[in-house]
Amino acid sequence: MTIEAKVISILNHTLSIDPETESLTLDSELLGVIPEFDSMAVVSVITALEEELGVLIDDDELDAEVFATVASLVEFVENKKS
Repeated sequence: MTIEAKVISILNHTLSIDPETESLTLDSELLGVIPEFDSMAVVSVITALEEELGVLIDDDELDAEVFATVASLVEFVENKKS
C-alpha cells in the first residue's frame, strides 16, 4: 500500500468517513473544512501515522499547513519517511 493510500485510510478511519459514500483525494481540504477534523482527530491521526508508518512526529514540526489538504499531509509523511 502506498503512503498516499495509507494516509487516506487512516483519515477515513479516524474521521469515520465511509469510502463508499465519500472519497478523499489529494486535493481534499482537511483543517477547517471537515467538521470532524478537530484537535482530537489531529492527535489520533498523528498517533496512527506514527504507529502504522513508523515515523516519529515532534510537536514543533506540526502547523496548520501540514493539515491543509490530504496532499500536504502525504507530503509531510513522505518527507518523514525519507
